[in-house]
Amino acid sequence: MKHTLAVLVENHPGVLSRVSGLFSRRGYNISSLVVSETEDSSVSRMTIVVDGDEKIIEQVTKQLNKLIDVIKVSDVTHDETVDRQLLLVKVNADNSAKGEIAQLMDIFRARIIDIGKKSLIVEATGSEEKIDAIIKSLQPFGILEIVKTGTISMVRGAK
Repeated sequence: MKHTLAVLVENHPGVLSRVSGLFSRRGYNISSLVVSETEDSSVSRMTIVVDGDEKIIEQVTKQLNKLIDVIKVSDVTHDETVDRQLLLVKVNADNSAKGEIAQLMDIFRARIIDIGKKSLIVEATGSEEKIDAIIKSLQPFGILEIVKTGTISMVRGAK
């Protein structure tokens, strides 16, 4: 099962290496890792998606909490969250295909952000399922390049 961990850490050089090293030393694969500063520039937030059962996640959480630069670890897997990924995809597009791709991307609320002579670059945000659906819909045109972020996740506010 995939688990999403929200980890607040001190914003110092080497912290990312120590955190990711903890996973690799124990043989756990990170499916997704996104890191950025928070509203406090001295603190970064890591959103880590990792495969494992509850016992493995509990062990990883305990090990993370032992690292000196780690402020807080939260397993948000079972919380009500908003999850998003960002996608940039360059796709083959001659003049006849550009209109068809534009109509298709309107369905997904994706944007064409660059138009070349023989290609387009599309930008999209959404759930992992939406991003996968966009990629699948563009495959018949010929995908030249894909760049996407990992998952970012935020617990919803109380209603």
